[in-house]
Amino acid sequence: MAGMDQVFLDAALEAGRAIMNVYENGIDVSYKDDASPVTIADEKAEEIILGHLEGAFPDIPVVAEESVAAGRVPDIAGKSFFLVDPLDGTKEFINKREDFTVNIALIEGGVPTAGIVYAPAKGVAYRTVAGGAEKLVIADGAVTAAAPIRVREKGGELVAVASRSHNSPETEAFMKEIGVSDFTSVGSSLKFCIVAEGLADVYPRFGRTMEWDTAAGDAVLRAAGGITVGLDNASLPYGKTNQASDSDFANPFFVGWGSSRAG
Repeated sequence: MAGMDQVFLDAALEAGRAIMNVYENGIDVSYKDDASPVTIADEKAEEIILGHLEGAFPDIPVVAEESVAAGRVPDIAGKSFFLVDPLDGTKEFINKREDFTVNIALIEGGVPTAGIVYAPAKGVAYRTVAGGAEKLVIADGAVTAAAPIRVREKGGELVAVASRSHNSPETEAFMKEIGVSDFTSVGSSLKFCIVAEGLADVYPRFGRTMEWDTAAGDAVLRAAGGITVGLDNASLPYGKTNQASDSDFANPFFVGWGSSRAG
Protein backbone atom coordinates (compact mmCIF):
# COMPACT_ATOMS: atom_id res chain seq x y z
CA MET A 1 0.00 0.00 0.00
CA ALA A 2 2.91 2.34 0.65
CA GLY A 3 3.76 2.26 -3.03
CA MET A 4 0.21 3.16 -3.95
CA ASP A 5 0.19 5.97 -1.39
CA GLN A 6 3.20 7.53 -3.13
CA VAL A 7 1.71 7.14 -6.60
CA PHE A 8 -1.51 8.79 -5.42
CA LEU A 9 0.45 11.66 -3.86
CA ASP A 10 2.68 12.19 -6.89
CA ALA A 11 -0.31 12.13 -9.24
CA ALA A 12 -2.33 14.53 -7.10
CA LEU A 13 0.52 17.01 -6.71
CA GLU A 14 1.30 17.08 -10.43
CA ALA A 15 -2.39 17.41 -11.30
CA GLY A 16 -2.66 20.22 -8.76
CA ARG A 17 0.15 22.13 -10.42
CA ALA A 18 -1.62 21.91 -13.78
CA ILE A 19 -4.89 23.04 -12.21
CA MET A 20 -3.30 26.02 -10.49
CA ASN A 21 -1.63 27.10 -13.72
CA VAL A 22 -5.07 27.40 -15.30
CA TYR A 23 -6.56 28.96 -12.14
CA GLU A 24 -3.95 31.70 -12.12
CA ASN A 25 -3.82 32.37 -15.86
CA GLY A 26 -7.43 32.31 -17.06
CA ILE A 27 -10.26 29.79 -17.11
CA ASP A 28 -12.21 28.91 -20.25
CA VAL A 29 -15.42 27.06 -19.45
CA SER A 30 -17.40 24.67 -21.63
CA TYR A 31 -20.35 22.44 -20.77
CA LYS A 32 -20.92 18.71 -20.96
CA ASP A 33 -24.10 17.02 -22.17
CA ASP A 34 -25.51 17.07 -18.62
CA ALA A 35 -24.95 20.87 -18.49
CA SER A 36 -22.19 20.56 -15.88
CA PRO A 37 -19.18 22.81 -16.44
CA VAL A 38 -15.77 21.52 -17.52
CA THR A 39 -12.47 23.33 -18.06
CA ILE A 40 -9.12 22.54 -19.62
CA ALA A 41 -7.89 22.08 -16.04
CA ASP A 42 -10.22 19.08 -15.58
CA GLU A 43 -8.88 17.53 -18.77
CA LYS A 44 -5.19 18.20 -18.12
CA ALA A 45 -5.42 16.94 -14.55
CA GLU A 46 -7.17 13.75 -15.57
CA GLU A 47 -4.57 13.03 -18.25
CA ILE A 48 -1.81 13.42 -15.66
CA ILE A 49 -3.52 11.18 -13.10
CA LEU A 50 -4.29 8.47 -15.64
CA GLY A 51 -0.66 8.48 -16.71
CA HIS A 52 0.49 7.83 -13.14
CA LEU A 53 -2.09 5.16 -12.38
CA GLU A 54 -1.84 3.28 -15.66
CA GLY A 55 1.95 3.39 -15.51
CA ALA A 56 2.15 2.01 -11.97
CA PHE A 57 -0.90 -0.27 -11.94
CA PRO A 58 -1.69 -1.28 -15.54
CA ASP A 59 -3.97 -4.14 -14.45
CA ILE A 60 -6.30 -2.02 -12.31
CA PRO A 61 -9.07 -0.31 -14.33
CA VAL A 62 -9.68 3.41 -13.84
CA VAL A 63 -13.11 5.03 -13.80
CA ALA A 64 -12.47 8.74 -14.31
CA GLU A 65 -15.05 11.51 -14.65
CA GLU A 66 -14.02 13.03 -17.97
CA SER A 67 -13.27 9.64 -19.52
CA VAL A 68 -16.76 8.42 -18.58
CA ALA A 69 -18.26 11.60 -20.04
CA ALA A 70 -16.44 10.77 -23.29
CA GLY A 71 -17.82 7.22 -23.28
CA ARG A 72 -14.67 5.44 -22.07
CA VAL A 73 -15.88 3.13 -19.31
CA PRO A 74 -13.80 0.09 -18.34
CA ASP A 75 -15.18 -3.26 -17.27
CA ILE A 76 -15.03 -3.34 -13.47
CA ALA A 77 -17.20 -6.41 -12.85
CA GLY A 78 -15.69 -8.36 -9.97
CA LYS A 79 -12.56 -6.20 -9.96
CA SER A 80 -10.85 -3.65 -7.80
CA PHE A 81 -10.69 -0.29 -9.57
CA PHE A 82 -9.68 3.33 -9.20
CA LEU A 83 -12.13 6.24 -9.08
CA VAL A 84 -10.80 9.62 -10.19
CA ASP A 85 -12.29 13.10 -10.12
CA PRO A 86 -9.50 15.29 -11.48
CA LEU A 87 -11.18 18.52 -10.38
CA ASP A 88 -13.99 18.22 -7.87
CA GLY A 89 -15.74 21.50 -7.21
CA THR A 90 -15.46 22.90 -10.72
CA LYS A 91 -17.98 25.62 -9.83
CA GLU A 92 -15.77 26.69 -6.92
CA PHE A 93 -12.78 26.71 -9.29
CA ILE A 94 -14.58 28.79 -11.92
CA ASN A 95 -15.75 31.29 -9.28
CA LYS A 96 -12.19 31.66 -7.94
CA ARG A 97 -12.95 30.09 -4.59
CA GLU A 98 -10.41 27.70 -3.06
CA ASP A 99 -12.67 24.73 -2.23
CA PHE A 100 -11.76 22.52 -5.18
CA THR A 101 -9.89 19.24 -4.98
CA VAL A 102 -8.13 16.44 -6.79
CA ASN A 103 -9.69 13.10 -5.81
CA ILE A 104 -8.14 9.65 -6.32
CA ALA A 105 -9.42 6.47 -4.65
CA LEU A 106 -9.07 2.70 -4.75
CA ILE A 107 -12.24 0.60 -4.53
CA GLU A 108 -11.99 -2.98 -3.30
CA GLY A 109 -15.09 -5.12 -2.93
CA GLY A 110 -17.30 -2.06 -3.28
CA VAL A 111 -15.48 -0.23 -0.46
CA PRO A 112 -13.16 2.82 -0.78
CA THR A 113 -10.04 1.51 0.95
CA ALA A 114 -7.43 4.09 -0.06
CA GLY A 115 -7.60 7.66 -1.26
CA ILE A 116 -6.24 11.16 -1.40
CA VAL A 117 -8.03 14.52 -1.48
CA TYR A 118 -5.77 17.43 -2.46
CA ALA A 119 -6.87 21.06 -2.34
CA PRO A 120 -4.08 22.82 -4.27
CA ALA A 121 -5.33 26.38 -3.69
CA LYS A 122 -5.40 25.73 0.06
CA GLY A 123 -2.11 23.87 0.19
CA VAL A 124 -3.56 20.91 2.09
CA ALA A 125 -4.19 17.26 1.35
CA TYR A 126 -5.88 14.46 3.22
CA ARG A 127 -5.10 10.82 2.63
CA THR A 128 -5.41 7.31 3.95
CA VAL A 129 -2.29 5.71 5.42
CA ALA A 130 -1.60 2.38 7.08
CA GLY A 131 -3.67 2.35 10.25
CA GLY A 132 -5.57 5.59 9.68
CA ALA A 133 -5.59 8.93 7.90
CA GLU A 134 -3.45 12.05 7.85
CA LYS A 135 -3.49 15.70 6.84
CA LEU A 136 -0.60 17.04 4.78
CA VAL A 137 0.56 20.62 4.39
CA ILE A 138 1.79 21.32 0.86
CA ALA A 139 4.07 24.21 -0.10
CA ASP A 140 5.74 24.74 -3.47
CA GLY A 141 4.46 21.37 -4.63
CA ALA A 142 6.01 19.39 -1.78
CA VAL A 143 4.85 18.01 1.56
CA THR A 144 6.16 20.18 4.42
CA ALA A 145 4.21 18.67 7.33
CA ALA A 146 2.02 15.68 8.11
CA ALA A 147 -0.20 14.89 11.09
CA PRO A 148 -2.63 12.08 11.87
CA ILE A 149 -6.32 12.92 11.91
CA ARG A 150 -9.28 11.30 13.62
CA VAL A 151 -13.00 11.98 13.87
CA ARG A 152 -13.96 13.64 17.14
CA GLU A 153 -15.81 12.01 19.97
CA LYS A 154 -19.49 12.66 20.40
CA GLY A 155 -20.17 15.92 22.22
CA GLY A 156 -23.22 17.73 23.49
CA GLU A 157 -23.89 19.57 20.23
CA LEU A 158 -23.75 18.45 16.63
CA VAL A 159 -21.88 20.48 14.03
CA ALA A 160 -22.62 19.80 10.37
CA VAL A 161 -20.85 20.62 7.15
CA ALA A 162 -22.94 20.99 4.01
CA SER A 163 -22.56 21.79 0.34
CA ARG A 164 -22.08 25.42 -0.63
CA SER A 165 -23.44 24.96 -4.17
CA HIS A 166 -25.95 22.14 -3.69
CA ASN A 167 -27.79 22.62 -0.41
CA SER A 168 -31.43 21.56 -0.32
CA PRO A 169 -34.58 21.74 1.85
CA GLU A 170 -34.11 18.03 2.63
CA THR A 171 -30.65 18.80 4.02
CA GLU A 172 -32.03 21.60 6.18
CA ALA A 173 -34.82 19.35 7.47
CA PHE A 174 -32.38 16.53 8.28
CA MET A 175 -30.08 18.84 10.22
CA LYS A 176 -33.01 20.14 12.23
CA GLU A 177 -34.22 16.59 12.91
CA ILE A 178 -30.91 15.38 14.35
CA GLY A 179 -30.36 18.55 16.37
CA VAL A 180 -27.53 20.27 14.54
CA SER A 181 -26.55 23.37 16.46
CA ASP A 182 -24.19 24.89 13.89
CA PHE A 183 -23.07 24.23 10.34
CA THR A 184 -20.65 25.49 7.77
CA SER A 185 -20.86 25.44 3.98
CA VAL A 186 -17.89 24.13 2.00
CA GLY A 187 -17.39 23.03 -1.59
CA SER A 188 -16.09 19.75 -3.01
CA SER A 189 -15.01 16.60 -1.16
CA LEU A 190 -13.42 18.73 1.57
CA LYS A 191 -16.66 18.20 3.49
CA PHE A 192 -15.70 14.58 4.18
CA CYS A 193 -12.26 15.74 5.31
CA ILE A 194 -13.65 18.31 7.73
CA VAL A 195 -15.55 15.52 9.47
CA ALA A 196 -12.50 13.25 9.25
CA GLU A 197 -10.25 15.75 11.05
CA GLY A 198 -12.78 16.34 13.81
CA LEU A 199 -13.99 19.83 12.90
CA ALA A 200 -17.58 18.67 12.29
CA ASP A 201 -19.74 15.68 13.21
CA VAL A 202 -21.87 15.05 10.16
CA TYR A 203 -22.06 15.69 6.41
CA PRO A 204 -25.56 15.14 4.98
CA ARG A 205 -25.95 15.10 1.20
CA PHE A 206 -29.52 15.07 -0.10
CA GLY A 207 -28.60 15.76 -3.70
CA ARG A 208 -27.17 13.89 -6.65
CA THR A 209 -23.50 12.95 -6.64
CA MET A 210 -21.35 10.51 -8.56
CA GLU A 211 -18.98 7.95 -7.12
CA TRP A 212 -15.88 9.84 -8.26
CA ASP A 213 -17.17 12.87 -6.30
CA THR A 214 -17.22 10.95 -3.03
CA ALA A 215 -14.85 7.96 -3.07
CA ALA A 216 -11.60 9.64 -2.01
CA GLY A 217 -13.17 11.74 0.73
CA ASP A 218 -15.20 8.75 1.89
CA ALA A 219 -12.02 6.66 2.07
CA VAL A 220 -10.35 9.31 4.24
CA LEU A 221 -13.41 9.59 6.51
CA ARG A 222 -13.61 5.82 7.00
CA ALA A 223 -9.87 5.60 7.68
CA ALA A 224 -10.27 8.35 10.31
CA GLY A 225 -12.96 6.38 12.14
CA GLY A 226 -16.12 7.62 10.44
CA ILE A 227 -18.65 6.04 8.08
CA THR A 228 -20.80 7.03 5.11
CA VAL A 229 -24.26 5.50 4.87
CA GLY A 230 -27.24 5.71 2.58
CA LEU A 231 -30.72 6.48 3.82
CA ASP A 232 -31.13 2.73 4.39
CA ASN A 233 -28.36 3.08 7.01
CA ALA A 234 -26.15 0.67 5.05
CA SER A 235 -22.60 1.60 4.11
CA LEU A 236 -22.49 3.54 0.82
CA PRO A 237 -21.37 1.06 -1.87
CA TYR A 238 -19.19 1.71 -4.94
CA GLY A 239 -19.18 0.18 -8.39
CA LYS A 240 -22.92 0.71 -8.87
CA THR A 241 -23.73 -0.15 -12.49
CA ASN A 242 -26.93 -1.15 -14.30
CA GLN A 243 -29.02 0.78 -11.81
CA ALA A 244 -32.73 0.80 -12.53
CA SER A 245 -33.27 4.24 -11.03
CA ASP A 246 -30.17 6.14 -12.18
CA SER A 247 -27.07 6.05 -14.35
CA ASP A 248 -23.95 4.00 -13.69
CA PHE A 249 -21.87 5.24 -10.75
CA ALA A 250 -24.58 7.60 -9.45
CA ASN A 251 -24.95 7.76 -5.67
CA PRO A 252 -28.13 7.80 -3.61
CA PHE A 253 -28.57 10.40 -0.90
CA PHE A 254 -26.13 9.74 1.95
CA VAL A 255 -24.82 10.94 5.30
CA GLY A 256 -21.17 10.98 6.35
CA TRP A 257 -20.81 10.55 10.10
CA GLY A 258 -17.98 10.98 12.57
CA SER A 259 -18.05 9.09 15.86
CA SER A 260 -21.12 11.10 16.91
CA ARG A 261 -23.31 9.11 14.53
CA ALA A 262 -26.92 9.27 15.65
CA GLY A 263 -28.57 6.04 16.68
